[in-house]
Parts: sequence; C-alpha cells; structure tokens
Amino acid sequence: MTNSKPSKKAVVLVSGGLDSATCLAIAQQQGFDCHAVSFDYGQRSVSEWLAARKVVDAAGVGEHKVIILEMGQLGGSALTDVDITMPEEAADGIPVTYVPARNTVFLSYALAWAEVLAARAIFIGVNAVDYSGYPDCRPEYIAAFQQLINLATKICVEGGSITLETPLIDLNKAEIIKTGIRLGVDYGMTVSCYQADAEGRACGRCDSCRFRKQGFHGAGVDDPTVYR
Repeated sequence: MTNSKPSKKAVVLVSGGLDSATCLAIAQQQGFDCHAVSFDYGQRSVSEWLAARKVVDAAGVGEHKVIILEMGQLGGSALTDVDITMPEEAADGIPVTYVPARNTVFLSYALAWAEVLAARAIFIGVNAVDYSGYPDCRPEYIAAFQQLINLATKICVEGGSITLETPLIDLNKAEIIKTGIRLGVDYGMTVSCYQADAEGRACGRCDSCRFRKQGFHGAGVDDPTVYR
C-alpha cells in the first residue's frame, strides 16, 4: 500500500468578478486544493457574491464559505453607502468606490481560515495596472501583509509558511482575460459591475465596467457581459 502525499491547500478569495475567477483558475492550475471564501460585506450589489457561487461550483471547489460582514454600517464608500453617488466617469485620485480597509479585513479572515486548514497559500486577485488606484491593491501593501503573516501566525512562528499569492498584480486586464480563457474560465458567469442589478446585469458606466470593457477589447475577445 502506498501513502498518497497530502495535497497542498490554498485559500482563494473569490468575489464573483473577472479577476478572482482567473485567480482561482491559476491556483488550481498550480496544483492547489482550493478552498474559496467570499464576502457579503454590505455592498450595493449582492449579485457579485451570488456569481461567486457559480464560479466556485463550475471550478469544482469542494468548500466555499460566504462570510457576512457589516462594513456597510461604517459607510465611507459608494459601494456600501447609497447616499454617496456612484461615479460614472474617470477622475483623479482614489475614487469614492474605495472601501476603507476592505482587503485588510478580507485577508484577515482568509488568513485565519488558512491557519485552520494548514494551507500553504492565500490567493487574491488584486491588480495594480488596470485598477482604480486603491491603496490596498499595491505591491507595497501585499509585501506588508506578507510580513504580518510571517509575524502573526502560529504556523509561521513555528517554522512553517503561508504565502500571499498575487498572480495578477502586474497584468493588464487584457492579459488577465487571455490567461483565464487559456485556463477555461467562463467569464459569462462573472459579475464585475459596482451597481449590477439583481439579475447581474451591468451598468456599463462605472470604473469596473470600463476596465472590463477595455480588457475584452484589448484581448480581442467578445465581451459576454449582459448590460442593462
């Protein structure tokens, strides 16, 4: 009788959008046993994390947690506060769609689960090329959070490791889409729009929609997004 080697585990943050669906496919292609986590954090559009369920099911992921947070109670972002107007034109500076500390909160939950699972990696689909300028998507932020992982976890203090993987961080949107298509991602299941309706139909005007449209155009691929 031969002993099978335990598979390496990873926690993958899956929002239901284009980037995280690609990130999940990359993690699987690298041989990880993926455990997906999504967040219902009080965002305007719930269709995004509902799309995450479809993405995770299609990928054959065995375990998917949807964690409910009440970040909407804090306000401070057009994504969580209906009293803040959603911008529909590009502007200078960090836009009001930035959710204060969102990735820090999300990654903290992912890290806790990674420790429970004895996972070797956490995958997050942040991107610092075709993005809105959010401070918690930059390489400097990722490096700082990796240092936190190294200092703050039992696994790392006892000589193990958990690596924060960001395979999309240096890719433009067209390159991300080409990568996903090569790996078999069905982008028709994904929802990127900041203000998608209950059926997941996109507005076509917000930052996220603009980057998505540009990406499919740049990749030379038909855009499967349903716009209202």
